[in-house]
Amino acid sequence: MPDTLSPDSLAPAILSGDRRALARGITLVESTRPDHRERAEALLAALLPHTGKGVRLGITGVPGVGKSTFIEAFGLHVIGQGHKVAVLAVDPSSQRTGGSILGDKTRMEELSRHPSAFIRPSPAGSTLGGVARRTREAMLLVEAAGYDLVIVETVGVGQSETAVADMVDLFLLLLPPAGGDELQGIKKGIVELADMIVVNKADGALAAAARHAVAEYRHALSMLRPADPAWRVPVLSCSALEGQGVGAVWDRIGDYRRTLGGTGALDRRRAAQARTWMWNEIRENLLSSFTNDPGVRAALPSLERAAAAGKVTPGMAARQLLGLFRGERTV
Repeated sequence: MPDTLSPDSLAPAILSGDRRALARGITLVESTRPDHRERAEALLAALLPHTGKGVRLGITGVPGVGKSTFIEAFGLHVIGQGHKVAVLAVDPSSQRTGGSILGDKTRMEELSRHPSAFIRPSPAGSTLGGVARRTREAMLLVEAAGYDLVIVETVGVGQSETAVADMVDLFLLLLPPAGGDELQGIKKGIVELADMIVVNKADGALAAAARHAVAEYRHALSMLRPADPAWRVPVLSCSALEGQGVGAVWDRIGDYRRTLGGTGALDRRRAAQARTWMWNEIRENLLSSFTNDPGVRAALPSLERAAAAGKVTPGMAARQLLGLFRGERTV
């Protein structure tokens, strides 16, 4: 029986655009099995020279903003311009099973059926910020498969926005037609992360409210220092439901890439993201090694109870466990 997870067979198949091979490759990089991890590293090494040429776009938005409708309308527009679109949608996970409880393919039916689109929902699991640990590696795989726009959709809660902003070229914040008190409810930190703001649902009875919201958001941004002096964060409006304004969003993304690409800022951003990625991997692997250490596992329950009961300080308990991990058998 052929080995369907062999890097030697997966790599050329992915490079040829084989969707089944791409799906198997992403399953491989998401696996936590040690033997799969080795194969995933070999696969990534083979594909790495063929990555990095696409547009990496992060999209977040408050619940009810129409994020899936926007991504579908936007993706179809970009495909119409001759591109291939991949959507890596990180779903909220069941706390009991760890599986995805939402399916973006059911919310983007037309896009999911298009031969130039690839949609991959992934369970967020326990990773900080709700971003699947291997989303970055999945992004490299879809780029190698020829998808030149990669959209990473956040779950829109916690610190997922920060995590996604650290892996994309441009971070887009999708907002509803709101203003005044509702504007105050938008976290300043999320707004500061945004490279572009789009007010959705600018249609029908909400059209006037959308125009007002655009003006208010532009005024709010004028009081913030831009992350890059060469780029003033634009505020656009669109109706994903009616397909109006999504083309202007794609045009401004092109402006962004030309502007930051011309100054070298985009290359510097990706280099900084690679360093962040490396340190995240170090921290996660160290934590995994620490919690799986036999000495630590044996001593952890009693030290946890002692810290909870106030018999030792949490710092003292942590130092004793770290000593065990380093081979200093002092407990």
